[in-house]
Amino acid sequence: MINRRTVVKSLGAFLAAGTGMLPGVAVAEKLEVFVTSKGIAINGYDPVAYFTQGEPVEGSEEHSAMWKRTRWYFSSAENRALFVADPEKYAPQYGGYCAFAVSRGYTAPTVPEAWTITNDKLYLNFSLGVRDTWKRNMEENISKADDNWPEVVH
Repeated sequence: MINRRTVVKSLGAFLAAGTGMLPGVAVAEKLEVFVTSKGIAINGYDPVAYFTQGEPVEGSEEHSAMWKRTRWYFSSAENRALFVADPEKYAPQYGGYCAFAVSRGYTAPTVPEAWTITNDKLYLNFSLGVRDTWKRNMEENISKADDNWPEVVH
């Protein structure tokens, strides 16, 4: 049986070999932020919308901003302004990498639908199933992820 950690490490090695051509997958240099192959944060979704609308909402290039060497998309000028004024408040924890993976000492990509807000912080996960696992022991998982971050991206 292949475990997720092996797959993620293998994918990292593949990307490090110089391809970096897979859409929606973190790039080889392991930025502090999970980006697509086009350098767009968190799959082009608006991080502010999780807080203001309570759901994932696609952003657009029209309403974008740079933060942490990464382009972020927003669904409106208002959401862009909120983010620019206080990016730490709205940006997902662990750069938008899978929070559960970070709690286990590695990174993994995320999907927009697998999200949780707790204690006014946004957490993204690899899948809805992983999010369910994450939520079963969220306090401990957050503590472990906080301890592991940012070493997992360096």
